[in-house]
Amino acid sequence: MNDYRPVPADRFTFGLWTVGWRGVNTFGEPVRPPLDGADAVRRLADLGASGVTFHDDDLIPPGSSDTDREAILKRFRAALEETGLTVPMATTNLFSHPVFRDGGFTSNSRDVRRYAIRKVIRNIDLAVSMGARTYVCWGGQDGAETEAGKNDAAALDRLREAFDILCGYVREQGYDLRFAIEPKPNEPRGDILLPTVGHALAFINELEHPEMVGVNPEVGHEQMAGLNFAHGVAQALWAGKLFHIDLNGQRGIKYDQDLRFGAGDVKEAFFLVDLLESAGYDGPRHFDFKTPRSEDMSGVWESASACMRNYLILREKAKAFRADPEVAEALAASRVPELSESTLGRGESLSDLLAEEIDLAEVGERGYHFERLDQLALDHLFGVR
Repeated sequence: MNDYRPVPADRFTFGLWTVGWRGVNTFGEPVRPPLDGADAVRRLADLGASGVTFHDDDLIPPGSSDTDREAILKRFRAALEETGLTVPMATTNLFSHPVFRDGGFTSNSRDVRRYAIRKVIRNIDLAVSMGARTYVCWGGQDGAETEAGKNDAAALDRLREAFDILCGYVREQGYDLRFAIEPKPNEPRGDILLPTVGHALAFINELEHPEMVGVNPEVGHEQMAGLNFAHGVAQALWAGKLFHIDLNGQRGIKYDQDLRFGAGDVKEAFFLVDLLESAGYDGPRHFDFKTPRSEDMSGVWESASACMRNYLILREKAKAFRADPEVAEALAASRVPELSESTLGRGESLSDLLAEEIDLAEVGERGYHFERLDQLALDHLFGVR
């Protein structure tokens, strides 16, 4: 029987800010102690993860002296070498410090924007030195609560300028690094720039080096806007822009819950795993979750382990779903394979299409049998097939 134990080949990764989240929220103080980065690496390795990611401030507390910084990095690198964990991605905190109260790259204050770019570049150098090949950018404070306070066109100009500068820096240094924009509709700002996958994809096309920039969609972020996450990921894959992905759980349109993966919309999680596995996505399966305040540190590791276990369970069920002969029959009855056929056949002209007739009465009565197909998926998800 499958025990659903992860191995490094599964490419499961976690951010230091996930297992290190202390349970603080708007109305509650921290409930868990600080977690040292090196200790997090060792514990995640024990659980079967393959990598760890970080914001600059997660790894090195703001205000650390150069001596303290080097000591922290020495311990962290030693833990990576000891465990074999990698650092596939890094990012920069441009949202916590009061200086970013009006954003980083899009702050109305020019000196803040300049500081934000310096902060990112310093962390890019560190990330590359640790082997990271993806750099995620989440502009959590790049937004507004009132339209009067932000010139949106100018903000997008400044956002484009920031990415052009950063891409230029990476090219000048010869780094093997690409950027991934993380969309989110709101929270902490009332409205955040580039709120969805679609917004981010459109923005990328306006950059000087669009080939260097993709997206890092997160389950809860798209679902907060009432959108279908699997559809957003499918479009990112279709565009060749799924550079990274954040997996967690969300239950409906509300604040960003960051539940462990599989603890939110289970059906959509099933189809998401089915998509990632069938589409050949070869990047990290990165978990961006927060253990609820109800838990102590033992609950943090239970939650982290459950993220990986749930993915493996859903992967097995998705594989069985695709291998089921009855599912293949139902897919054919629903004409799903027909959608992959070109509407205008090879050698056909538009004149051929225009000359064709259709029996509207007959075709209008056609059913697509999606209910049977969907129930077969649920049968596999429920474990009765």
